[in-house]
Amino acid sequence: MSGKRKKLRTALTVLIIIAAALAAVFFVYVNIYYRADDRALAALESDEAVEVEQTSYGWFFDGPGESAGLIFYPGAKVEETAYAPLLHLAASRGLDVCLVRMPWRLAVLNSGAAAGILRQYDYENWYVGGHSLGGAMAASYAAKHPEGLKGVILLGAYPVTRMPDSLLEILVAGSEDGIVNRKRIEKGRKLAPARYEEHEIQGGNHAQFGSYGAQKGDGTAAITAEEQIEETVDVICAAVLQ
Repeated sequence: MSGKRKKLRTALTVLIIIAAALAAVFFVYVNIYYRADDRALAALESDEAVEVEQTSYGWFFDGPGESAGLIFYPGAKVEETAYAPLLHLAASRGLDVCLVRMPWRLAVLNSGAAAGILRQYDYENWYVGGHSLGGAMAASYAAKHPEGLKGVILLGAYPVTRMPDSLLEILVAGSEDGIVNRKRIEKGRKLAPARYEEHEIQGGNHAQFGSYGAQKGDGTAAITAEEQIEETVDVICAAVLQ
């Protein structure tokens, strides 16, 4: 075997080893995530007010409302069903919700998921939103595709690009949130549309928008998860169900 062929074979072997190592690291990374707790799993059950259906994109929470729908992106490395208590309650108040299951639980890998869902249902008023990274990705989608949307709902999240003035932006954050970057929220205000509403939940933290236990680096909540979810849904529904 010539020297050049040996060098080429060695280089290819090294590249294969590096690729395999990176794939292994990625596999380990995405398989360490926050799982939905028992309270979340219970909220996936239908009741007299809300019918919960598993779909090709994730889950559909169908309540008594007929005019407004929300497409919800989960936070990074959080099992999507962890948001069932929040979304079940929102649906019971009249805001139907499409909860998206993301590849490897990372919304950045399918930020355009809303497009296909919008074609499946016929709501007069459509909103996109999400928690943490999911909220940021929903905002990015809305900024690029505002047509057919009324607004964006961000929980412990912020936009990273200018939001069109045709949209309503609602930001809900917990006062004890230790995960969200406060400086980024401040910068996000400058990117907000003319119609912008911000609400801080006193005593709320980052993880309690979902139901997946404590999150590393988060602040300690001074209210219960039920109280935080109740207040969050109150704020959202007051803004979008008028």
